[in-house]
Amino acid sequence: MAAYPQDPGAPDAPYLAFWRERHLCTLTTLRPDGSPHVVPVGVTYDPGARLARVITNKSSAKVAHVLAAGPEGARVAVCQVDGRRWATLEGRARVRTDPERVAEAERRYAERYERVPSPNPARVVIEIELERAMGRG
Repeated sequence: MAAYPQDPGAPDAPYLAFWRERHLCTLTTLRPDGSPHVVPVGVTYDPGARLARVITNKSSAKVAHVLAAGPEGARVAVCQVDGRRWATLEGRARVRTDPERVAEAERRYAERYERVPSPNPARVVIEIELERAMGRG
C-alpha cells in the first residue's frame, strides 16, 4: 500500500495549495465508547504553527468528545477529498475559548471559505496540534 506522508510543519507546495482551496472537510473524534464520530466542518491549516483549527459551538458533540479526553487533548483527524486529491491532518485537539484565539480562527475561516462566520457568542475553536500529515495535493 502506498503512503503519502507530508511534514505537517513544512508540506510540499501542492499539498499546501490544496489546503488553501475552499473544500468541505470532516473531523473525526472518538465517542466515550471508542466509536468514531465523523462530522462535516470547515478547517483551516496553519503549517507554521503546526495547527489546524475548527470553529464550532461550545455545546456541540465534537467539543464534548474533545473535552472528555482531558487536558492532554483528544486524538483527532481532519480530512478533505477532491477527486484523486486528498489530505489528512492528525493530532491532539483541545478546545480554546480565549477570545483572541477564537477571533484568529474566525479570520482564517473567512479567508479560506470567503465568508465571514455569523456572530455566535457560544463559539469556540478546536485547535489541533499537528503530529502527522498525509495525502496528495
